[in-house]
Amino acid sequence: MFICTLLSDPARPTLSPALVESLRNAWGGGDAQWLSPDEAACFALPVVPDNRWEVWADVQELGVDLVILPFEGRRKAMLLADMDSTMIQQECIDELAVVAGVGDRVKEITARAMNGELDFDGAVRERVGLLKDLPESVIADVMNTRITYMPGGATLLATMKANGAYAALVSGGFTAFTAAVAAHLGFDENRANTLGIAGGYLTGEVGTPILGRAAKVEALEEITGRLGLSAGDVLAVGDGANDLGMLARAGMGVALHAKPAVAAQCDVRINHGDLTALLYLQGYARDEFVSP
Repeated sequence: MFICTLLSDPARPTLSPALVESLRNAWGGGDAQWLSPDEAACFALPVVPDNRWEVWADVQELGVDLVILPFEGRRKAMLLADMDSTMIQQECIDELAVVAGVGDRVKEITARAMNGELDFDGAVRERVGLLKDLPESVIADVMNTRITYMPGGATLLATMKANGAYAALVSGGFTAFTAAVAAHLGFDENRANTLGIAGGYLTGEVGTPILGRAAKVEALEEITGRLGLSAGDVLAVGDGANDLGMLARAGMGVALHAKPAVAAQCDVRINHGDLTALLYLQGYARDEFVSP
């Protein structure tokens, strides 16, 4: 048995009952369950329809995300999340680069790395090298003035943790930022790269080994092993090429507002909803959400 979930942006809900009913009837689905009026609904399916992706493309034009998942085990016991452009709306290294006066160059490298066009480790080293001699104090300034949180993230964390889930933030960014983001949102642990600092200034170097694609998969395996969970118990979310390993390994891997080259490799794609979409995918209704 499978479950089809349809959802839209909670800030501009566009999911119509007519769309849900027409799709349910066309696919021979069970009765529709509305998880939030005009925003999210789901229904059971006996099989995955052959025209799934054609319909997905059609409803994308209507501002609606469509996801089909196995019905069994969809509520997860662990959240494994990327940080940059996933739990927050920016790429931290890009924001540091703007202050350093090398914003355009670093943003270009970041975009290519997240699309999988560049070696991730090399891209990290090159970008960090461009930040050499930036005052350490700029990190806190950027965190406080240039970083904003992705809508729905705090509710996602609060709801999953209230239902017994463990939450880990695993980023190819930097511990100077993941520590603050994890504390603010309520993650149980965080892992990231370390910026070299000496005498109050960035050295232009990054600690090794660099946490990239393989390290995110290793984190999934190490944490689930420690908690007595399986990879199937994990909901992983990310947007970049370095997230693809953990998205493929997790029981539910969500490409959230992901780069096109990344989304194309993932069956679960959220392009319109916010982070509360991850709750709907697990079968939570809006009246079950926990306020942060």
